[in-house]
Amino acid sequence: MSHQQPAHGSGTPVRRAGVLHATGSWCARHFVVVIVLWIAALVALQAVQHAYGGDYSDNFAIPGTQSQDGLDVLEKHAPSAGGYSSQVVVHDADKPLSGLSSQMSTVVGSLQKLPDVLSAQNPLTAPSSTGGPDVGPLSADGKTAYITVRFSEQPSSLGSGYLDGVDSAVRPLRSAGAEVEYGGSLGELARPKANDRVSEAIGFGVAVLVLLIGFGSLLAALLPLITALICVVCGLGLLGLLAAATTFATVSPTLATMIGLGVGIDYALFLVTRHRQNLMDGRDPVAAAGAATATSGRAVLLSGCTVIIALCGLWVSGIGFIGKLGVAAAVTVVTAVLGALTLVPAMLGLTGRYIDRIHVRKPVAEVEPGPEPGAEPGPERGARPGREPTAERGPTTHGTWHRYAQRVERRPWWFLAAGVVVLAVLAFPVFFIQLGHIGDGADPKSFTDRRAYDLMSTAFGPGSNGPLTLVIDQSEVPQSDRSALESQAQQSLAKVPDAAFITPLTATQDGDVLTATAYSVAAPQDERTTSLVNHLSDDVLPAAVHGTAADTYVTGTTAGQVDFLDIVSSRLPLIIAVVVGLAFLVILAVFRGLLVAVKAALLNVLSIAASYGVVVAVFQWGWGGPALGVSGDVPIESYVPMMMFAIVFGLSMDYEIFLLTRIHEAWLATNDPRASVAHALEITARVITCAALIMVSVFAAFIISDNIVVKMLGLGLAVSVLIDATVVRLLLVPAVMTLLGRAAWWTPRWLDRVLPHLDAEGSGTAGGAKASGNT
Repeated sequence: MSHQQPAHGSGTPVRRAGVLHATGSWCARHFVVVIVLWIAALVALQAVQHAYGGDYSDNFAIPGTQSQDGLDVLEKHAPSAGGYSSQVVVHDADKPLSGLSSQMSTVVGSLQKLPDVLSAQNPLTAPSSTGGPDVGPLSADGKTAYITVRFSEQPSSLGSGYLDGVDSAVRPLRSAGAEVEYGGSLGELARPKANDRVSEAIGFGVAVLVLLIGFGSLLAALLPLITALICVVCGLGLLGLLAAATTFATVSPTLATMIGLGVGIDYALFLVTRHRQNLMDGRDPVAAAGAATATSGRAVLLSGCTVIIALCGLWVSGIGFIGKLGVAAAVTVVTAVLGALTLVPAMLGLTGRYIDRIHVRKPVAEVEPGPEPGAEPGPERGARPGREPTAERGPTTHGTWHRYAQRVERRPWWFLAAGVVVLAVLAFPVFFIQLGHIGDGADPKSFTDRRAYDLMSTAFGPGSNGPLTLVIDQSEVPQSDRSALESQAQQSLAKVPDAAFITPLTATQDGDVLTATAYSVAAPQDERTTSLVNHLSDDVLPAAVHGTAADTYVTGTTAGQVDFLDIVSSRLPLIIAVVVGLAFLVILAVFRGLLVAVKAALLNVLSIAASYGVVVAVFQWGWGGPALGVSGDVPIESYVPMMMFAIVFGLSMDYEIFLLTRIHEAWLATNDPRASVAHALEITARVITCAALIMVSVFAAFIISDNIVVKMLGLGLAVSVLIDATVVRLLLVPAVMTLLGRAAWWTPRWLDRVLPHLDAEGSGTAGGAKASGNT
């Protein structure tokens, strides 16, 4: 066994300047060059992105799923019956649509001529459902109908300009006084462009207020916001260029903006705070910026790598759609880290000693000045001008947070129990989580797809919004046996639970494929519809062709969403294991403490479970959905827990690393585990609290988005950061570290030998004591 031991000796250790120290000093000294280069990069990236950048779309396929295989079969044997279908819903409240037959024929003909359209069905001439509920395409009163348009590509990927042709095609019906709405993915294409500027403005405004109250300095408050904004804009430019090479989901830029602003402000804040404390300790601006980059900058680099590792862990899902969302977020994390290590030191060099000149209260950095009784104070915090302050100096203040930490030390079990109870209560709803796809019925009524959804539900039932296409491939079945197969299959499709109606089987023109359409009794996002899809694909259809060589599939948009849900649900535990395992190894390699790494992993998992519980209560149970602009109770979007876990686990490691580095630094200097916790909490509480409030405000501001997935992510991320910075950092971490004592930093000798040595706070640079080895 081995324990990390503090270094001993007299005087200040002779230190060599590392790469980060040299980079920070150079950027601070040559601030004009660095700032100009960043601005030039920003302008160039935006110009190139506008000229050559790609578009974002949700045109994704999942190869190997039964829904995709069924779609491939249809495309081969009946192209006009395959593809991607959407509805153009027509409604006239005053008179039957039969009086508009000429206009309807003209509209259908015009739609069929549009690019990428395989077919369009005239509802006035198509056969209506018989022998069951009215599922269209013409309602019983004749006042509502839907034109089924099949596209060779997902309509949502065709670009907003495509709508001009659709609007022109349906103009005769609108001119005749009928209401025309677009459903499905065509309606998604018609949604208003997402505008995140209001969310960004709210997040920025709250951030300025928090920083002014927390630290008092105007320039110190604005600098993290300015640098974060520059980094995010550069990152979005890069993402746009990547979108020209591969397809990214439409939510990608919003997600990248959300994460980029959060980490960008945090990373800059940690460096600015350390820099200002260095100035207060007597360093000149260039040396202070270099030391901040070598210490907090190294922690930023490590934290950024942890976030990126967590995001890249999404590729374990095996779904390109999910993996690329992780890449989109990682792009702005990369630019945020680069900005923190270069642009922030340059801005610090620009402001020089004037960073605190304009203030609303007495400026402070890490802690309020106030040396211990008996200490020999220097100009600031007991430091002598011109001398490098070291961790050996130990804690010099006994403020509110120090006293709080001592209170935790006296009753660690009470504080640990309180934190666990809070997390358990918040996490309780997660046991009832229902993953699914959020349907159009939850969208604002200002969206055309929501209006189309309501018209369809009223006239034909909720299941009409998510029809299921049943496919029986009998190409390997002898001609003499096909009639018996069709009769057997038709009998099996009678009275299927949760199916409102299933149309009779019809053969394709080549006779090799039988198709039918099934309608659920519930909305597409309802659990009963998910059960119906699984029952049809796993039980009903295989039984219908039992004893033959036929293959069966359930396809269509809703079936594809169910397959996606099944894959995500099955691979979520693997992603959690991979992300937690990688983060555990990073913490272990940095701090050489086995129990510290175990503690970090477990507490982060608990905090994420609590944030899941809040999201379930608000959206699925409807405890706050209407207040957030969500119509009714909705399932949790299938990939949201996966995205939340990767993002939150990565972000929570920011605070974990910054707090643990200060505990570790004090432990190496004093060999007193309890005093180290109190010291670290004292000097990090202010900056971590402000950073958390800023990140919470940035994430929470996106709750006003019209996109419900963005609302979920915004709320979930805001709650998780709030929980992590309060319950975890203020209750659980101090209590657990106190209970572990010296054992927290224990690592078996064999493990210590095989682990790489990562330095979180620059023990090879200015400031701090260096560990001398193991015993």
